[in-house]
Amino acid sequence: MRDMATGTVTTTAERNTGTAGLRMGQRFFSGGIFWLLVIPAFLFFLVFFVVPTASLFALAFNKSTAGVISLSSVITFDNFVRIFTRSIYYESILRSVGIATVVSLICLFFGYPLAYVIAKTVSPGRNALLMILVLSSMQLDMVIRLYGLMVLLGDNGLINGALIKLGVISGPLPLMYNTFGVVVGLVQITLPFMVLSLIGIIKSIHPSLEEAARSLGASRAKAFWSVVLPLSMPGILAGTLLVFALAISSYVVPALMGGWKVMVLPIHIYQQVAETGRWQFGAAIAVVLFVTSLMAIAVYQRVAMRTTGGRS
Repeated sequence: MRDMATGTVTTTAERNTGTAGLRMGQRFFSGGIFWLLVIPAFLFFLVFFVVPTASLFALAFNKSTAGVISLSSVITFDNFVRIFTRSIYYESILRSVGIATVVSLICLFFGYPLAYVIAKTVSPGRNALLMILVLSSMQLDMVIRLYGLMVLLGDNGLINGALIKLGVISGPLPLMYNTFGVVVGLVQITLPFMVLSLIGIIKSIHPSLEEAARSLGASRAKAFWSVVLPLSMPGILAGTLLVFALAISSYVVPALMGGWKVMVLPIHIYQQVAETGRWQFGAAIAVVLFVTSLMAIAVYQRVAMRTTGGRS
């Protein structure tokens, strides 16, 4: 039979073969065979996430004994009582949440304008250059980047050295081994994740929407606050949640930039597990950190549903 549109000749056998292949593909994707593709990822998730997390939760309810890792059938809440009755631990919870929140807001403040510029840049060359600048900071190892910050912010670093040499200050400013140094280090590490989360969302906002607001008499600033910013809220929420999760769970940054003086939950976990060998109490602190992150995700879901009109 000749196809009138293309002028090609197809036989009945070829048509039957094509139809059979299409039906086989439909049966594959609609039947149980399709789910076989999910099994490798499911097994990986089960072995390397579910099992360790469940073991962590179980270990947290055992009596804290130095050097003992094996699970016990005796359940106790002493580890959690100790966390919430001693100021050094529950203050660390508040400090961890506070630092992560501040880092998220700072990354949003600096990251949104950069993401907006990249998303609105029409020239492919300029867009590629800006993306390279953002991604290049992620290519270096975290420790190397932090040591670079230590050279910059140290008591004898470039900033303090220049200010003292110019006579602006008489002594070095406390830029490291405090909360300020930890916040600067976390912002430097997590800022690219915020930018990358925002670029795609801002690009998806059609320029005609902003132009329509301008044609109705809105100024450029009014059109941005009324149209662009609300439509980019999913990216803002996703980037903020990602930065918050990275900041609250970071150990390397508080250890190097805080000099073991800024006590956050990951520092306590390391001390209990690596230094004192109390795996049970360290697991309890890890559970608190895990639950805190889940609460942040729950808040994110609630805010996201409200900002998207109830659509999750």
